[in-house]
This record gives sequence, C-alpha cells and structure tokens, in this order.
Amino acid sequence: MRTALYALAAIAMTLPLLGENPAKAEEESPQFLNRRGTEHFFAGRIAKSLKDWDRVVKMVPQQAPHHWQRGIALYYAGRFKEGVAQFEIHQTVNGTDVENAVWHFICAVQAEGGSIKKAQKAMYPYAGDRRIPLKEVHALFKGDGSPQKVLAAATRNPADKISQRNHLCYAHLYLGLYHEALGDPKKTAHHMRKAAIDYKMDHYMGKVAQIHYERLKKEPKEKGSD
Repeated sequence: MRTALYALAAIAMTLPLLGENPAKAEEESPQFLNRRGTEHFFAGRIAKSLKDWDRVVKMVPQQAPHHWQRGIALYYAGRFKEGVAQFEIHQTVNGTDVENAVWHFICAVQAEGGSIKKAQKAMYPYAGDRRIPLKEVHALFKGDGSPQKVLAAATRNPADKISQRNHLCYAHLYLGLYHEALGDPKKTAHHMRKAAIDYKMDHYMGKVAQIHYERLKKEPKEKGSD
C-alpha cells in the first residue's frame, strides 16, 4: 500500500489526558496504540494488533478510512466481512490503489456468500496505478490477465537489481494471494515463499509476505491459532 500512515499526532493533541498520569495517558493515546498495533502485526500477533487498531478507529473515527493496515490484519484474522468494509471506505480516500482493490477482492471472496465471480464483478476498476507490476495484477484478479503476464511485467526492463527484486516481491505476493483466493494451497505456498524469502523486501508489504508465509508453515500444526 502506498498511502502514508495517517497523522494521528496532531489529532491526539486534542484528546483529553486520561487522569493525571502522563505515562498512562501516553499508553492510551491513538499514536501509541497504532504503533503498538504495528509491532504486534509484524510479530504475527494478529489478534493483538487488531485489539489496538480497533481502539484507534473508535477513538479517531475520522481516520478510519485511511487505516488499510487494519484491513490487511482483518483478512488474516478471518474477519472478512469487516475487511471488505475497511477496504470499501479506504477506496473513498485512495481510489487509484490497485492493492486496495485486490485486498477488497480477497476479503469479498472469503466472506460469507462470497465467490470469485462475485468479487470480479464488484472489483474496483483500474485507475492508473503505475507501479510495476500492479496493472497486470489488477487484470489477473479481474479475470483478464494471467500469472505469466504478471511475472513478465515484473522482469521487464528493471532499472536496477533492487527494483527488480522489489517488483518480483510484489508479483509473487499477489500471485500467492490470487491462488489462495482460488483455493490452491500448493501454488499459494510456492509464491509466498518466493515473496518472503527469494525476493525478500523489508518494506510493509514485503513484511506482509513474510508474515503470510510463516502462517502457512505453521497452519497444519496450529490451525486457527494466533
């Protein structure tokens, strides 16, 4: 996701202190809860991250549309209907982001009564996101592309080795999510391993791939655990 993490600090300054204990007030502030939620998420503690982020959006409801990070966590928590809602409101503030369209899609597929066909029909249109290979990723999920086209775009005319690695990290992350939506665990694991290990990146979505892959490895032994 490319939207910057919203500026809670200025808003938090308008909130009353909780009692007379500054340390306690800091721990109850939106910016503290948001930061701790991020730490929980990167550590794979999805339920704990959502506990903090759910509090944040209740405390600062006008910022809820910007919290795409919460939407991703909702997907991993199996709260798919809420994930759909989160990505729907994020679309109102970030309507060109292919990643938002994709995460909305995969939550919609998994939600009660969802299906690939319904999700494709409801998928947000491509609106000019020029990041490589997201145009091809959008076409794939919409039903107009292919995994081969995604990978071809990711390997075409790289500016440098780091850019190439980044493009392939994104390509394999979204190919993994695509195959998960289709119900193919073998291909999901194959692509997630590439995104998480072979083309590892330590930005936010690179870490999402790593979290996803770790959860896949633990799933047979710890299905349903957090």
